[in-house]
Amino acid sequence: MTVHRRYEVLGILMTFHAFPRDVMDKYCLVECVVPPGRGAPPNHHAGETEAFYVLDGIVEFTIDGQTRSHGAGAHVAIPDGAVHAFTAVGERPARILILNAPGHMHEAFFTSVGTPVADDRTVPQPPDGPPDVAHVVAVAERSGMTILPPPA
Repeated sequence: MTVHRRYEVLGILMTFHAFPRDVMDKYCLVECVVPPGRGAPPNHHAGETEAFYVLDGIVEFTIDGQTRSHGAGAHVAIPDGAVHAFTAVGERPARILILNAPGHMHEAFFTSVGTPVADDRTVPQPPDGPPDVAHVVAVAERSGMTILPPPA
């Protein structure tokens, strides 16, 4: 069985550096290349710690209704169960690390909704069209997450 480490998920290129099974079920570590204007919709999940580390570019994070932009070197922790979202802003893609602990929920979601990438590209390809929102929401619910509609 081939273990894919790289996926395209909603226009983001994700490289799994550690799946939970690689680290005694302690965490999931993913590096993401996020094109400008792309990111994660508002979502929340209880029982899985999440933190972001911005490697390059500028990322706008919204956590429980508060929005702040962060650049390289910023660590952004998400309180357990908090509604959060992020978007890469600026002229170039952002690179971020996402740490989820224990990570099973995020691994299940990202690998189920994403498309495995077999090559060694370093930037995501633009999606063929808009995401199948109903499918994304259903996969999130099966994984233990709730995706909310964007604020009006």
